[in-house]
Amino acid sequence: MRTVIQKEINDNNRLKNQLLHWAQQFREVVFLDSNQYQQRYTSYDCILAVDAFTAIKTDYANAFEDVKQYQQQTKDWLFGYLSYDLKNDIEDLHSNNFDGLDFPDLFFFQPKKLFLLKGNTFEIQYLRLCDDEIESDFTAITNYPQLITNNNVTLSVVEGQQSKIQQRISKESYLAKVTEMLSHIHRGDIYEANFCMEFYTENAHLEPVEIYQKLNAISRPPFATYFKNNHQFLLCASPERYLRKEGNKVISQPIKGTAKRHSDKVSDEQSKTELAQNPKERSENVMIVDLVRNDLSHTATKGSVIVEELCEIYSFEQVHQMISTIVSTVEDATSPIEILKTTFPMGSMTGAPKISAMKIIEDLEATKRGLYSGAIGYFTPDNDFDFNVVIRSILYNAENEYLSFSVGSAITSQAVPEQEYEECLLKAKAMFEVLS
Repeated sequence: MRTVIQKEINDNNRLKNQLLHWAQQFREVVFLDSNQYQQRYTSYDCILAVDAFTAIKTDYANAFEDVKQYQQQTKDWLFGYLSYDLKNDIEDLHSNNFDGLDFPDLFFFQPKKLFLLKGNTFEIQYLRLCDDEIESDFTAITNYPQLITNNNVTLSVVEGQQSKIQQRISKESYLAKVTEMLSHIHRGDIYEANFCMEFYTENAHLEPVEIYQKLNAISRPPFATYFKNNHQFLLCASPERYLRKEGNKVISQPIKGTAKRHSDKVSDEQSKTELAQNPKERSENVMIVDLVRNDLSHTATKGSVIVEELCEIYSFEQVHQMISTIVSTVEDATSPIEILKTTFPMGSMTGAPKISAMKIIEDLEATKRGLYSGAIGYFTPDNDFDFNVVIRSILYNAENEYLSFSVGSAITSQAVPEQEYEECLLKAKAMFEVLS
């Protein structure tokens, strides 16, 4: 059982800053920030989970069954991630590409200390409470110095020179690979596939909290995440929800369709309108909606899969995005893990048909995706859950000094390789900005 108390606070943003810095003393940290973005389905402004009481870490083999047993045994809050390569547990697939990050395929932990912030209400939940521990921690958090992000933080190598970010696939190779993917589409092997490329640097040294705060500040997405597991870090500015469960309702909100923001209001509104009317972008989005509907139908009650929003335009700090919302209803007895397993990996990061797309992706991409295009989030004690899509993210292994971020786009029959390349660079803009 958890000890639960509530506090009233005055400054939501200040407390979030203090929580994040105070949390760095712990080996395991998950910090989730909605940035007060007006999403239709949001429970909290911010969640912080730290300090594992129990944990599960495994490769893809039997991973979903292992986490199912873990979730059923703990019946508690669990925080962690599902990597893209768990596809190999679901289907007869493989991941043989280069992996410089070396993260486990799956990791979840049951936090000793949990903090939930909504408006001015700050809820604290502790396991195995010591005398006055909540009060002493609350005092330490609220008295933590207000640290401002250093806008001059740079990524550096041991010699103190600025580290060079390299591209795993050259522009020429990228264009050739997209052309090859188009040939698969024209042959009818697939209708659509998400093709990604990695940017990386070796001998990297950085302050993860400061880089995360810079990334979050310029993006302000609804699914921002700071993750730490000892020397492994995810600094995530994701705008996309993968899957959420509220009671018997399951919600998926895939993104397909991207357009630039402009400082001039007229140009910005024009960009938004052009995205909404772009037949290629709408076609991409509708294909993924159909895939998600099919995925949700595996666990849905008959006739309950509904498209609540189709191709709606949402504006973020750096880009406009086309988002659809698909919902379903599940029976009380349906396992949360079964819902995740039958929809994973998410359609927006794979393609259609999903299995064929994933095989072609593996052949053409040069890097193992790992946590990128996986999902990070939490389970509640009531069998609900909420997970984002890990995109617009920096991954960092401090032990082997390897830093990576990947970007991708959806390739359909209407794709122009040069334009897809430019879309990837647009999505990479925020990461380049905070690292240079």
